[in-house]
Amino acid sequence: MTTTLKQIAPYRYLVPKNFKKGMLIEGLIFASDELIGAIQNDETIQQVANVAALPGMVGYSLAMPDAHQGYGFAIGGVAAADVEKGVVSAGGVGFDINCGVRLLSTDFTIDELRPYLDNLLNELFRAIPCGTGKGGRLTITQNVLDEVLQRGAQWAVENRFGTPEDIDHTEEHGCMIHAQASTVSKRAKERGAPQLGTLGSGNHFIEIQYVADIYDQSVANVFGIQLNQICVMIHSGSRGLGHQVCSDYLETMNEAMSKYNIHVDDRQLACVPIQSKEGQAYIAAMAASANFAFANRQIMTHWIRESFHSVLKRGTLQIVYDVAHNIAKFETHQVHGKAHKVLVHRKGATRAFPANTPGVPMDYLTVGQPVLVPGSMGTASYVLVGTQRAMEETFGSTCHGAGRAMSRHAAKKQESADRLIAELKAKGILVRGATKSGLVEEKPEAYKNVDQVVEVMHNAGIARKVARLLPLGVIKG
Repeated sequence: MTTTLKQIAPYRYLVPKNFKKGMLIEGLIFASDELIGAIQNDETIQQVANVAALPGMVGYSLAMPDAHQGYGFAIGGVAAADVEKGVVSAGGVGFDINCGVRLLSTDFTIDELRPYLDNLLNELFRAIPCGTGKGGRLTITQNVLDEVLQRGAQWAVENRFGTPEDIDHTEEHGCMIHAQASTVSKRAKERGAPQLGTLGSGNHFIEIQYVADIYDQSVANVFGIQLNQICVMIHSGSRGLGHQVCSDYLETMNEAMSKYNIHVDDRQLACVPIQSKEGQAYIAAMAASANFAFANRQIMTHWIRESFHSVLKRGTLQIVYDVAHNIAKFETHQVHGKAHKVLVHRKGATRAFPANTPGVPMDYLTVGQPVLVPGSMGTASYVLVGTQRAMEETFGSTCHGAGRAMSRHAAKKQESADRLIAELKAKGILVRGATKSGLVEEKPEAYKNVDQVVEVMHNAGIARKVARLLPLGVIKG
């Protein structure tokens, strides 16, 4: 470990203000001895320090144990800005706005489903379009798209893509209220309109899993999770629409910074005051993009249910939870002992609210919010639960996944798709993918050890382990 970091408590490494000129607050990285080494291999610590120099940030500039170098903010970065004096940064949310994870529980056991797995994967692969730029099964007008941007998953449910109960188990009830469709550019809408109800590419997936371990039976019971139960996990976001919104507002913010006398060392951290015209427009467009993503996952949920019924002729699939991990939200948190209204940027990080906290679904209020942490293809995923300590230390935030350890280019150089598919099949995991190169980019070895990442959050008291899920079948974009 370099001398610039100071371990101040188990799993907590301080980035002091003297690490870099201009830092206004300190940085805090959550990691184990093994993971801190990986975090120091790229620009993550520098990016944590750069965020700490942005105007109006409060508390700490944070990095979760899955953190790695990203655009402006590290992926796995969390920072909160004072709503009156602080800034909003498009790079603090990312290009895939409301990339998020949804977990469905089923009434099947692993033994009941296994004989149907191959046919079910084929049906899911047919039913849900996936891949780069892939268009969907829906044709919607401009007016309908604007409704989706305003109302999110609620629009989907009202149009028979799900049930009202689905909304109850979706973060923000599937609709961010600050959304304004008028702030989304024509180009972003053109990119998004054909992609509603599509998986996308890269690390996005649909995965059939089974519950292999239960760590907290009482919480698992509340979440409706049982040993050997089949679950389905969806990982997807706002597709080309969100990407274009980020691109549009990065340009706007870069042009506007001089007007507000804002200077940043890294142009990827372009930002504007939250209360500025540009800041308010971005927040409205970001919320609209988030609503598109909520609707996108809701529509895919409907088609997953149809696929189960087509192949197995029965089955109930219920949403455990749907949580965003590229988002900025207005929240109230304690900072230096005082309640502070802030805009929390979560870039590759997810919310982890404890019991009896506004925003937690009513039927989970006694235990806390489910936290969904997907693994890499072929490795475990986790269900955790938020804690009070997260509210005190991380603005109610935790890790969002394993975090990349290898570039996509490096992954493709080291592996062949056919060998990867054979290796996974030997482990009892079936795979369908839009392209062979896309599969290789997402091989398990390209990511950090998700078990280690989750252990940091659990042992640090930020999010407690509830259940561990293992994959049976994977669809990759």
